[in-house]
Amino acid sequence: MHSHSPILATAVALVAWTFVMWAWMYATRIPAILRAKMRMDPQAPRGEQMAKLPAEVRWKADNYNHLMEQPTLFYAVVIVLALVGRDRGVELALAWTYVGLRVLHSLLQALVNKIEIRFALFLISSLVLLAMTVSAGLAFL
Repeated sequence: MHSHSPILATAVALVAWTFVMWAWMYATRIPAILRAKMRMDPQAPRGEQMAKLPAEVRWKADNYNHLMEQPTLFYAVVIVLALVGRDRGVELALAWTYVGLRVLHSLLQALVNKIEIRFALFLISSLVLLAMTVSAGLAFL
C-alpha cells in the first residue's frame, strides 16, 4: 500500500479549480467574441482586442491569469512541506485555507469584482502562504 502526503491533495484541488476557471473563461469569452463579431488580429498589441469585451467577460480571464501567479509559490511550498513531513495538522489546515481563499477570490472577481474585498482576500491568503513558507523554512533549522 502506498502512502501519500495529505497536503498534496490541496495542490490538486487548486489545479482543479484553475481548470474550472479556465472553462468558465472560455465559456464566456468565446460567445462574447462571436457576439461582437471580432476578427482575431495577430498583429494587435497583447490584450488590445480582449479589452474590447465586456468587463464581466474579462474578469474571468483576469482571474485565470491570477491563478498562474502567486499560486505557483503555493505549489512549491506544498511540495516542500510534503517532503519534509510537515504535511498534517496546522500546515494542512493552512493549505486548505489558502485553497478556500483562492476559490473565494476567484468567485468574487469573476462575479462582482469588488476590488476592496478582493484585495482583502488576497492579503489574507498571502499571509496564510507566508505562514506555510515559514513552517517549511523552519524544517531546515
